[in-house]
Amino acid sequence: MAPALRYLGGACARARGGFSGALAWGWGPAPGAPWPLGRGGRRASTSSFDVVIVGGGIVGLASARALILRHPALSIGVLEKEKDLAVHQTGHNSGVIHSGIYYKPESLKARLCVQGAALIYEYCNQKGISYKQCGKLIVAVEQEEIPRLQALYERGLQNGVQGLRLIQPEDIKKKEPYCRGLMAIDCPYTGIVDYRQVALSFAQDFQEAGGSVLTNFEVKEIEKAKESPSRSKDGVTYPIVIRNTKGEEVRCQYVVTCAGLYSDRISELSGCNPDPRIVPFRGDYLVLKPEKRYLVKGNIYPVPDSRFPFLGVHFTPRMDGSIWLGPNAVLALKREGYRPFDFSARDVMDVIIKSGLIKLVFQNFSYGVNEMYKALFLSATVKHLQKFIPEITVSDIHRLS
Repeated sequence: MAPALRYLGGACARARGGFSGALAWGWGPAPGAPWPLGRGGRRASTSSFDVVIVGGGIVGLASARALILRHPALSIGVLEKEKDLAVHQTGHNSGVIHSGIYYKPESLKARLCVQGAALIYEYCNQKGISYKQCGKLIVAVEQEEIPRLQALYERGLQNGVQGLRLIQPEDIKKKEPYCRGLMAIDCPYTGIVDYRQVALSFAQDFQEAGGSVLTNFEVKEIEKAKESPSRSKDGVTYPIVIRNTKGEEVRCQYVVTCAGLYSDRISELSGCNPDPRIVPFRGDYLVLKPEKRYLVKGNIYPVPDSRFPFLGVHFTPRMDGSIWLGPNAVLALKREGYRPFDFSARDVMDVIIKSGLIKLVFQNFSYGVNEMYKALFLSATVKHLQKFIPEITVSDIHRLS
């Protein structure tokens, strides 16, 4: 096994049943059959792999692609519980290519965001994936926001973000004719892309390199194989058994989990620590009606408040030409609940019993109440949006279905 994989394996606790080397890091036919685009030439069998990645979102597929390109001799499989790839978080986000302005200088987040933006543009150019480098304005609309805006500008410079400049009201109008503000950061390197399209391209790269993708495989158990009476080769070479909800299984030497909103539960199945627990929040967006899209050209963001983990309600152009307004951050009643009334009793109980929700609520009570209020009353969100574009009215928008 490659040394890099051995090193990563040591970072995780011993998995249930005693096997070592579990990794906490994951579209196609029924288990055991290769996905149509895949060649699968490096597998020991249809159900045995050197490395298995759990989760077919953009993180799992990017990890699978990187592993097989660096270690082409390995047999690698991706397991995805849905019938298609990248249908959850990867397909339910704003699609913004952030430039790296927000994060603490010299932090890993800052370095990864700046490098990642450059790499995603490069990859899209190589693969012919459409994107728009439409830029972003971070706009101060109140006098007390200006010191925070200037500090954010300095942070962006330290992070090496390309093309940043502080602009005054007349230049704001040149960039965004209908936007009002006292001062803004012009960040031309920000863009938008369809991340699901990127993820599916990663999957194609992975399969063309010999990787295998199995869909409709919802992981239920991860454990060490019990020695079989025949002492089969698979039992020795591939000691980790991963079973799905139908009782089907695959075997491997190492498992990498990239399970998104279920990452804590899959981590626990593998014998690792489930903390931090997932507390699902839904981004509640509005959409500008087509006849009003002329009001927004690029991304328009408020000056973030460092006390809270959200960037605030903003204007986001999409690759399909629509303009999203939001989001309000609303506690979801289901981990993969994309609609207001989606509900899972288990997910709700996990949030109440196992997570730090109560602490989060008390620390951010007024902010949370305000977010809920804006989510319930359209006029409250519009009032906030009018600080930036006064021409917007309630009749110009509708909820994202």
